[in-house]
Amino acid sequence: MLEYHAAEFRNQLAAGVEFAMGSDVGPFPHGTQAREFVLMVKYGMSPLAAIQAGSLHGAKLLGWEGQIGALQAGYFADAIAVEGNPLDDIGALEKVSFVMKGGVVYRK
Repeated sequence: MLEYHAAEFRNQLAAGVEFAMGSDVGPFPHGTQAREFVLMVKYGMSPLAAIQAGSLHGAKLLGWEGQIGALQAGYFADAIAVEGNPLDDIGALEKVSFVMKGGVVYRK
């Protein structure tokens, strides 16, 4: 089944399907959602497209454009920071060192 799903994912990428990543976790333990970024890249998505699926495209799908999905003045102040560059190694998103939600810092 895994190879079937991977092939379908690649077909959808090739067809230009816009992906939005959510926080429903699925079969992963809570708190490990960043693994989805790794899998998306493993099966053919670029790191930038994976990050956009978890930010810009999710905001668009929810109808929250202009409020979430980007680091921009006037948007909800939700942000993370990681060591390294996730465009070079998407796995960096699995090691979050800073969390801010609603303008409040939860982890430094």
